[in-house]
Amino acid sequence: MTDGSTRRSMLTTGTAALAATCVGCGNHSGGSSSSSGSPTTGPSASGSSPSEPSPSEPSPSGPSSASTGKVLARTSEIPEGGGTIFKDHKIVVTQPTAGEFKAFSAICTHMGCTVNRVADGTIDCPCHGSKFHIADGAVAHGPATRPLPAESITVSGNSITVG
Repeated sequence: MTDGSTRRSMLTTGTAALAATCVGCGNHSGGSSSSSGSPTTGPSASGSSPSEPSPSEPSPSGPSSASTGKVLARTSEIPEGGGTIFKDHKIVVTQPTAGEFKAFSAICTHMGCTVNRVADGTIDCPCHGSKFHIADGAVAHGPATRPLPAESITVSGNSITVG
């Protein structure tokens, strides 16, 4: 084998290995740490360390993967002054003041990580420390520069539904 064909083989093999490794890079749902529906007013319920996001910038526009009309929770499950992250639906629902419910994308606008806790009036991202206000999704602390996009929810009686 010549030096040229060896180099070509190594590049092809290396590229294929890199592509196979990056297949899971875009999945930030956390798999086993999916504590969907559990209130997060303190430290992360999963206890696992955050994974780094893929290097590509996320597309913050467009709806989340939540299906319209799906009941997410009862109003009593969303702590006042806090919120609950629904990782499976990529939504965080907050209750900034009694009886006022807001919903935002759970995908950080900085690098696409899934936020992991709601505490002290902010929605927090584990990857680079971005924090967003629970009342309006605005950036409270960078590096994110864009707010969390609002999500559409409907509160009917004591049920919160998507859409």
